[in-house]
Amino acid sequence: METEIELKFFVSPEFSSQLLGKIAEAKILQQSRRLLGNVYFDTPDQILRQHDIGLRVRRCDDVFVQTLKTSGRVVAGLHQRPEYNAEITGTDPDLSLHPADAWPESFNVADIQQQLAPLFSTDFERQQWLIAMPDGSKIELAFDQGEVSANDQSNPICEVELELKSGQTDALFTLARDLCSEGGMRLGNLSKAARGYRLAAGYLGDEVKPLSFVPVQESDSIESLFVRTLEHALEHWHYHEQIFAERLELAALQEIYQALSLIRQTLSLVGSMIPRRASALLRQELNWLEGELGWIDEYLSIERLLADKGYALKKLNARKALVKQLKARKEALPEDEAVMALLESSRYCGLLLDLSRWILSRGWQPFLDDKARERLAGNVKAFADTVLGKSWLELEEAFPQARELNRADYLDQQPRLQRNLLSGICLAGLYEEERRTSFRMPWLDLLQGIEDLRQLEPIRALQDLQDDEEDRRQIAKWLQRKEESLLHAMEQSRQIGIEQAPYWP
Repeated sequence: METEIELKFFVSPEFSSQLLGKIAEAKILQQSRRLLGNVYFDTPDQILRQHDIGLRVRRCDDVFVQTLKTSGRVVAGLHQRPEYNAEITGTDPDLSLHPADAWPESFNVADIQQQLAPLFSTDFERQQWLIAMPDGSKIELAFDQGEVSANDQSNPICEVELELKSGQTDALFTLARDLCSEGGMRLGNLSKAARGYRLAAGYLGDEVKPLSFVPVQESDSIESLFVRTLEHALEHWHYHEQIFAERLELAALQEIYQALSLIRQTLSLVGSMIPRRASALLRQELNWLEGELGWIDEYLSIERLLADKGYALKKLNARKALVKQLKARKEALPEDEAVMALLESSRYCGLLLDLSRWILSRGWQPFLDDKARERLAGNVKAFADTVLGKSWLELEEAFPQARELNRADYLDQQPRLQRNLLSGICLAGLYEEERRTSFRMPWLDLLQGIEDLRQLEPIRALQDLQDDEEDRRQIAKWLQRKEESLLHAMEQSRQIGIEQAPYWP
């Protein structure tokens, strides 16, 4: 068995000239060009896929190699998967060639062997170079161009893969950083096999989903929670990046922004243990990306106001003028092409690589003293009780029960409420599900109310631009009615939230 450690990138065919320029500067030990044909197998109920196992037979120059890849780990494009290889005499796989411990205990290998059938194929030309890195590590760089095919359908393949053959994982990131210095690369979590399974199933892509709770356990240390949360945020980020790349859904970008916020809140939670200088460069780049994506809420607000030809504005005399002005404002915001250019930019790719490298190498460790290391090794439950207790005091201060809050109050406190709910995303997995769900519900409703309030802001900004004074007065009354309705519902949610007992001790 070998453990495959690699970084995958999606690129365009035009990237080849840029890649060859970089390779010309590297120390090349070997190079080759081959045509590879691969057939992937599974059972009718896809038992291998259910266990995150891939089985393929690859043909190259009349040599057939059977490969079994078992469940592994992916962090921001870095794939680590156990791999078993065996040479065979034809295209039919033979599962007995792999050791018994390669399979889950529940597997009946002989039964699965009888059910195997080809599911999809990948055929591509691979240009390959073995590169010697300055630290002595050896990395295999592959540029693949071809297609994945299933059910008389196909999708193009154009990828760069960096696989560590010997040496240090850090060398992978060093080479990747150099390759992406001119942009044009996007880290990929979807393998060729994953794309093949999708095509075979006629699957159109994943759905946008909200942040889920971090899978934390009471046996975890604070540091392991820290790592779990960062990896959880990165997984959410990359999952939604792929959705945007496939379908250009703005809601997916909104979830990337949520992932960025979770990373920043996680850094804040351990701020008393991990000094800020340990993550200074990362935080600088996270701030940059948040700024680049800061227009998304306005764009989505305008889209909702424009839905059904501006139906939400139907009672306003200035509806036509407002729709025209909203469309003009929307057109001034970044277009899909600009967003894709951002996702393929050198700076964006570098941020993902640096964050992944920081997590895998525990890049904060050199900045810790003995006391900080001891605290990070402490039990997560006591830490969670303390953090959530402080969070609750902040909520009581931000949303005092005795005082009625207005629009400006709620908009001002939105960031604080979001941070507190993100702390719950990090830690609430330690507590009983029904109680935490009940506690969070009114606060989530309140956050939604604040977001609904903010969706009125594009109209508020246009109010004074209307030429007719009566139109301006009508818009002001319309905004007031909408605002009062929302504030009434939000006050009810706030009172319910304040009166609830916390779900932590």
